Amino acid sequence: MSIQKRISPSCWFRILTLLAGLLGLFACSPPPPIPLGFVGGLSGRVADLGVEGRNGATLAVELRNKAGGVKGRRIELLAEDDQQNPAMARQAVGKLIDLKVEAIIGPMTSAMAMVAVPLVNQAQLVMVSPTVTTNALSGLDDYFFRVLPATSRYAKKDADYHFDRLGLRRVAAVVDLSNRAYTESWLADYRAAFAAGGGQVVDSIDFSSSGEVLFADLARRLLVSQPDGILILANAVDTAMLCQHLRKLDASILITTSEWAATEQLIEVGGGSVEGIVIAQFLDRQSTQPAFLKFRQNYLDRFGKPPGFAGLTAFDATNVVLDAIEYQVAGQSLKQSLLARKVFPGTQSPVAFDAFGDSSHETFLTTVKDGLFVRL
Repeated sequence: MSIQKRISPSCWFRILTLLAGLLGLFACSPPPPIPLGFVGGLSGRVADLGVEGRNGATLAVELRNKAGGVKGRRIELLAEDDQQNPAMARQAVGKLIDLKVEAIIGPMTSAMAMVAVPLVNQAQLVMVSPTVTTNALSGLDDYFFRVLPATSRYAKKDADYHFDRLGLRRVAAVVDLSNRAYTESWLADYRAAFAAGGGQVVDSIDFSSSGEVLFADLARRLLVSQPDGILILANAVDTAMLCQHLRKLDASILITTSEWAATEQLIEVGGGSVEGIVIAQFLDRQSTQPAFLKFRQNYLDRFGKPPGFAGLTAFDATNVVLDAIEYQVAGQSLKQSLLARKVFPGTQSPVAFDAFGDSSHETFLTTVKDGLFVRL
């Protein structure tokens, strides 16, 4: 007897109805999300940069998902902590590669980028950094992109202002070697620009924020050469701590720093000791541009505080990647999509890539006045 004869017509009807329902269920299930990676320093006393970056990336993803995602697919952000440690950075990037993310946003410091970029190049995976600016990664045909220009842009603007407007002629510098790919690059550019105007870096003292830092001793050593200005190339917390000790020894000494230190923690930790400090950076907190005001309010609503520069640049970097995925056509890699479009909208200024994935961005000279970053 055949199977058809053993099963009654009513049973066949129920079976076919069940199969149709299952097919309908599968047909209506949403497509899988697009995995997007983030890597940055999310733990430790100097995690402000990484946390801000993750916040900016998170906000960009959430807003894009709310608007329908990319090509009808939701975005899933997978964040990894590099702990500002080369071994952990390799592990974090390797994990994201294994998870087959579409691209990686990050890292947040040049030192971590130096160990991460060879890994993404080997995997042919796009990495877009919100904040890495070392010259060592400029002009390379690789898979590394960044939304900010290299250190020479900021260092020259600072050096010119220090010489022409502040009247500095003899500067002593202190450099954090835990991010030497950035700090040494920055100091070399600054030294050249400052010397071209007639100034001199009379002393350069190294330390590492990854170990114990004796700020009182650093402050004393910086003042030995009797400079008329101090240049600090370090993270926000260490810059603030060093400013406190310098002010105890010389209340009137002019202090400058780089954009790395320009997070809100500089003011929170440094208090009155960082008043008057001058920084060239890429966030105008007083901007009235509609796109910035909208971003600022969204960030404030989501995280309960206004954004810093890392939040803004991570927001831009993430949107650049999402736009490039949206514009990507059949047979085109994400790298090709980024380079084909070249110019992407930004929150305060467009993100414009050259053939090597390096970009240009407007910079601002700012100072700390009454506990706020104010554009000069």
